[in-house]
Amino acid sequence: MSVYFVVQEEVNDAAGLESYMEAAKASSLGRGKALVVDNAVTAVEGAWHGSRLVILEFEDDDAFREWYDSPEYQKALPLRLAATDSRAALVQGLR
Repeated sequence: MSVYFVVQEEVNDAAGLESYMEAAKASSLGRGKALVVDNAVTAVEGAWHGSRLVILEFEDDDAFREWYDSPEYQKALPLRLAATDSRAALVQGLR
């Protein structure tokens, strides 16, 4: 079953985020599929965190873990965390 990595972010350092994105590409992000990358989210209900939303789709939890826990992504991750105030969750798709 597909899983989705959902990230809400407030970008504090645009250049730092660009560095992260280059490093993340090098982590073989091709293991997942980017469904949403929006830098100007419009909140409709409730308090929204930040202005950026990213949703990545993975075949299953194992595919997500293979990417997220990879040495390449773990090297990139601190760049995103330094450049943004992020909230992230892994959610299950519909059966």
